[in-house]
Amino acid sequence: MNVIPTDIEGLVVIEPRVFGDDRGFFMESWSRKTFDNLGLDLDFVQDNHSCSAKGVLRGLHYQQPKPQGKLVRVTAGRAWDVAVDLRAGSATYGKWEGIELSAQNKRMLWVPPGFAHGFVSLEDGTDFLYKCTDFYDPPNEHSLMWNDPEVGIEWPLEGIDPQLSAKDMIGKPLNQVEPFA
Repeated sequence: MNVIPTDIEGLVVIEPRVFGDDRGFFMESWSRKTFDNLGLDLDFVQDNHSCSAKGVLRGLHYQQPKPQGKLVRVTAGRAWDVAVDLRAGSATYGKWEGIELSAQNKRMLWVPPGFAHGFVSLEDGTDFLYKCTDFYDPPNEHSLMWNDPEVGIEWPLEGIDPQLSAKDMIGKPLNQVEPFA
């Protein structure tokens, strides 16, 4: 596996080794031993899977307390995936990083605890998988406003009218979010 650092400390892109031929492909998406050797000591407790139509925008979600780290990837379709640093004292607090994840590029993104996370589906039938380091805790789930001008995420929305859930329509702006300690 190849680990590619981003401009935000701790947030990394992971390119797995893919073995393919005319029959298809094989790849290891997670192995405790391999990730430990890469310096990513992770303990996952829950897997989630969502399927979205083109234009569905999910997020930007975070849990506080009980933050979740997430290893995310797309197994069908394409998504623009975004993480926003909400860690108090971080030099990149409020900064975002975006990356296209797709069934074709097979990239993964490690989103450490202390980040808001979301994505927009760029194709119908986009399957998005999350491995989480803590359990989903609905009373402690929050949403950062997906289009907060202070954060300034450059969503690739040309020709897309984003579809949001009711909770994502009322996300808080960054200046009302309590940073992670």
